[in-house]
Order: sequence, then structure tokens, then C-alpha cells
Amino acid sequence: MRVNKWWLTLGVVWSVIFAGMSFYWAMGGMLGVRSLGGAIYEISLNPEPAFILIVWLTGFVKLLGALVLLLLLIPWRNAVISKVLYYLTKIAGVFLFVYGLLNFITISLSSFAILDMDLEVHATFWRLVFWEPFWMVGGICYFFSVKKQRFI
Repeated sequence: MRVNKWWLTLGVVWSVIFAGMSFYWAMGGMLGVRSLGGAIYEISLNPEPAFILIVWLTGFVKLLGALVLLLLLIPWRNAVISKVLYYLTKIAGVFLFVYGLLNFITISLSSFAILDMDLEVHATFWRLVFWEPFWMVGGICYFFSVKKQRFI
């Protein structure tokens, strides 16, 4: 496999920033939480310990994504490891992009009153302008971080 270091670097930076947001919120930070809207915002106003744990765990999962990208930089002699990392990165990229795209579509439909998502205008704006495109950008970074070549 061939690694595209530019996309990989962007993917690692994206993952670390995304994880940092989760860690900040898990420690009680509230900046930007209102932009998420819906139940997540409501729960964050008076979070239960289980919710805080979930936010911490999402931060670590996001860091795990950065680790997977960094593992692509190692010249693995084992073809199985190379294949697993290749497909894991491609699948993660597709998942991140599709997740953001589907959210973008459903929130857009909600803004036209076709769906009822119970999001306030502030959250709808930030979800369409920042959050969902942010997910899609991450997916693009992951997907293009690696290109298939012959596995040794």
C-alpha cells in the first residue's frame, strides 16, 4: 500500500482536534455544546456520570483513529497487517463521510419541515455549516490517506 502523507497528516490532525473537543466536554466545558442541539445538548446541561464516561470514551475512540492512521506509516512486512490497516482506513473513511452526509441530508430536510428533528435554529445552522461537513472532511482524509498497491 502507498501512504499519502498529506491526507494522513490532515486525518491525524482532524482526529486529535475531534478527540480534544470530546475531552474538553467530558471535563465539563460547555463552549460549542449548544451547537450540537437536541438531546445531547439537554443532557450536557446536567450530565449523569454515564454520559460523561461515554464522552470520554468517544474521545479515546477518536484518538484510536489517529493511531490507526499513524500505523500506516510503518513498513509492515506482514501482508495481513497491511491489508487490515488498508481496509480499516478505507471503511472508516467511508463511514465518517456517509455519517456526515446522512446527517446533513436529514437535518436539511428538517430545516424545510419535511422531517421533525426538534433542533433549534442555532443548532441547525451549526450542524449544517460545521458539524456534518466536519465529519465528511474527516472521512475524506481517512479514505485518501492510503492507496492500494500490491501487498507484499
